[in-house]
Amino acid sequence: MSPWSRRLLTAGGVAVVLGVVAVVAINVVVVQRTQAAVVGEPGELVRAQVAIVPGSLVREDGSLGDVVAERVAAAVALHEAGVVDALLVSGDNGTAGYDEPGAMRDAALAAGVPPQDVFTDYAGFSTWHTMRRAADVFGVRSAVVVTQDTYAPRAVDLGRAAGIDTQAYDAGPAGRGAREVLARVRGFVEAAVTPEVTGGEPIAITGDGRESWAD
Repeated sequence: MSPWSRRLLTAGGVAVVLGVVAVVAINVVVVQRTQAAVVGEPGELVRAQVAIVPGSLVREDGSLGDVVAERVAAAVALHEAGVVDALLVSGDNGTAGYDEPGAMRDAALAAGVPPQDVFTDYAGFSTWHTMRRAADVFGVRSAVVVTQDTYAPRAVDLGRAAGIDTQAYDAGPAGRGAREVLARVRGFVEAAVTPEVTGGEPIAITGDGRESWAD
């Protein structure tokens, strides 16, 4: 092996090590600066305007996947307990025939949440989109993000970056930890840069949720 090849190999190895260190450090920062705001008991939460429910897989028949079904059920329980005044269900409706927020809304209504208390955000394409739109479009100032334990630190971090007083309610355990490690890196950058997202006509979270429905 030539000296030049050795130098390239060494530089590549150093770059990999530095990259791993950066990823680990970012994850530590995100978890540590949000851990006090992630709780697993409703009694530990401070009353907030709304429970924000990020979307996840909806099946072809329109039924909720296990992850998002768990989130909706937990959000409904917080509403029943009087911890939040309303629900904001936010997810992907970017293609015809796939409607995460509509399916979540229907599940919340079926569970007994009054229609006026359920708001829908059809452009929640990522956690950052959900949080930024909650602040900009719906005027949310305080929220409980309802999600699984693995995703909660990033959700709180992005909610705060959007200007929302954010707590997270742990809706249960989640897998895919390795994927979330990298997602926190992206979220860390989004929290620092605060990129623009899809806008829309203002819909006050203090008003009637039915004004946000597409159907």
